[in-house]
Amino acid sequence: MAGRLLRASDLTVVREQLDREPTVPFEVVARCTGGHPLVIRNDPFDANGAPFPTTYWLSCPEAVKAVSRVESEGWIARLNEREVGDAAFGASLEAAHRTYAEDRGTPDGGVGGTRTGVKCLHAHYAYHLAGGDDPVGQWVAEQVEPIHADQRPGRAAVIDQGTNSIRLLVVEPAVEAPTELARDMVITRLGRDVDRTGRLDPDALERTVDELARFCRRARALGAERIRVAATAAVRDASNRGELVAAVRAHAGSELEVLSGEREAQLSFLGATRGLDPAEGPFLVVDIGGGSTEFVLGREPGVVEHAISTQMGSVRMTERFVTSDPPTTEELEAIRLAADSTLDDLEAEIPVRDVGLLLAVGGTATTTQACSLGLEVHDPDVVHRSWLSLADAERTLERFAEMTNDERAAIPVMPPGRGDVITAGAVILVKLMRRLGFDRALVSETDILDGLAYELLNVR
Repeated sequence: MAGRLLRASDLTVVREQLDREPTVPFEVVARCTGGHPLVIRNDPFDANGAPFPTTYWLSCPEAVKAVSRVESEGWIARLNEREVGDAAFGASLEAAHRTYAEDRGTPDGGVGGTRTGVKCLHAHYAYHLAGGDDPVGQWVAEQVEPIHADQRPGRAAVIDQGTNSIRLLVVEPAVEAPTELARDMVITRLGRDVDRTGRLDPDALERTVDELARFCRRARALGAERIRVAATAAVRDASNRGELVAAVRAHAGSELEVLSGEREAQLSFLGATRGLDPAEGPFLVVDIGGGSTEFVLGREPGVVEHAISTQMGSVRMTERFVTSDPPTTEELEAIRLAADSTLDDLEAEIPVRDVGLLLAVGGTATTTQACSLGLEVHDPDVVHRSWLSLADAERTLERFAEMTNDERAAIPVMPPGRGDVITAGAVILVKLMRRLGFDRALVSETDILDGLAYELLNVR
């Protein structure tokens, strides 16, 4: 599972929850009140290459006990009888098995390792919590929830639809900071060719809507009362965004917010700077996205003084200038020249030379740092607010530039779908650090996604 996110603290907790060492690599896809793992997503194969049938695994002991009580009452047999006697229920269950197998990426094994009937209520409930359209999982939820008596009201979800990826964050209000219940990212490349055509590609749009629906189901399964969906550069630039607008209404029950570049910049600043010491400012937040790069300056955390959005992003620059694999020296130089021109305009508008602290957010920065640190698994706790030196950024860029797309995709911390555009993103990052005179940048895992959540919950 390339690009898998796993906190070392989560690995420790899951060991305790299972009372054994996990036998396959995994990542956490849903959490309980308090933030401990609730559902983990396993690799489809174990370390020996043998198939592992259960992709979504219920790990929280309290949830496991609650579902076991339902199983002990004979409900597996009754639900199998219902499958035979209720045609609509049977068809829904068959579809759940089919999509579960597709999600695993293997032709065999539906929910709980079977393609028919009901084998394990824990597996069905876990799939439901992960966003699966599973009638048995939904039924189990109605029998056992709430799992924890101290669940707080007001849960909410935000979805950030970018040029390259769609991301989900589900949170529960808490006294000091929202508790994360789910955080996920899938690269769907919605912005493919938008720079050239001005339109969203039908295949990319279909992939994106499928993930949107899954994210919304997960948010509701985790108790989200509101779902906020915001879109950035690719959707801003596209003339045919009506289908995405309709999909957001249907699945999220809200209106799609198409953010201006300046609004995107403000939310990135809010997400990145919350909790920093004002004495370290002024702060410059740089968010290298797929279709654009935002630059935001402010002296106080969360308080924007200057913001500019530029037509410079990893996907856009790759599509404009790169045709070789690996990219040629001339192609990389073309990206640098384009970045230089953009930075000319930036320096004319924003007093960037007054900055005390540079913060780099977004997938380009976090992936570059994870690669620089030599991580085998992307641990957000290690990457968040760690320093990336200019020398390390340059060294990592050189490594990217020498590799083919397939070689970059095979890097353990490279998210699927980012390998072919990470080089252009790293060129932008290195160029702006050199140009603006920064010998290091503070890398932040919190960004516009968190800013959307903070604003929705009125957290400052």
